[in-house]
Amino acid sequence: MHSLLDRKQQQQQQQQQQQQHEQHDQRRRQQRRAAGGGADAGLGRAPRARRMVSGVGCFWVLLSSCLVAVCSFSFLSPAWIVQATSPRDRDRDRSSAASLGLLWHCPAGPDLPPGCPTFAGLGSFGEIPSSSWQTSAVLCSGGCILLAISSLLAIVTVLLPSGLCERRVCTLAGYMQMAAVFIMAAGLLVYPFGLNSSTVKKYCENANIYYAGDCQIGWGYMLAIVGVMLSVFLPFFAKYAPKEHISPTPIPTIL
Repeated sequence: MHSLLDRKQQQQQQQQQQQQHEQHDQRRRQQRRAAGGGADAGLGRAPRARRMVSGVGCFWVLLSSCLVAVCSFSFLSPAWIVQATSPRDRDRDRSSAASLGLLWHCPAGPDLPPGCPTFAGLGSFGEIPSSSWQTSAVLCSGGCILLAISSLLAIVTVLLPSGLCERRVCTLAGYMQMAAVFIMAAGLLVYPFGLNSSTVKKYCENANIYYAGDCQIGWGYMLAIVGVMLSVFLPFFAKYAPKEHISPTPIPTIL
């Protein structure tokens, strides 16, 4: 009889100890939850929905916006090919040098009105003097548009909380920027094929494909090259732009 009573008492004690352990564990869990989300809950925000801005993401947004401005400015510049003049003519008449661009050209001569007429006015895309320049204009404008859209997506990622949605937007923007680099680079490579057109030879004697003759490369074309070269780094920054770097956004192995 005593042994049975002892066993019952031991079982009851074990059950009480298990209940105490379970209650203690529950209290610890509640304390951890309260400590982790108390501050954010007091402010009325979710504990893991903080909008933190990473340094790489801010630099990526800033560089993307600057390169969109550089791309647009160089694309509209009339100084892709500049007529070379002697220092004597340059001092005598500042308007003696003609310049040619993708969409604009500035003819030479003191009797001409100021300003640069356009090759590709509204509804006159066919007036661009070379099919190579038409192709280059389409490629460069398409690359600039892709770069502008990716820049807007980069700004959106700064406003998004860290998570799957942010990583997907960074991935999409990175792919768009990579495509913009290839498209604009193709446009810059196609442009010199139009140097053998009659319009270019009117201002640049002995001009031929990839040879400007008596003319020289202008600052507009050089600025476009620099912009494309800097745009190569944008997909790399897009890879590390998310606020959490547990799983960086995928970028093609070619990069």
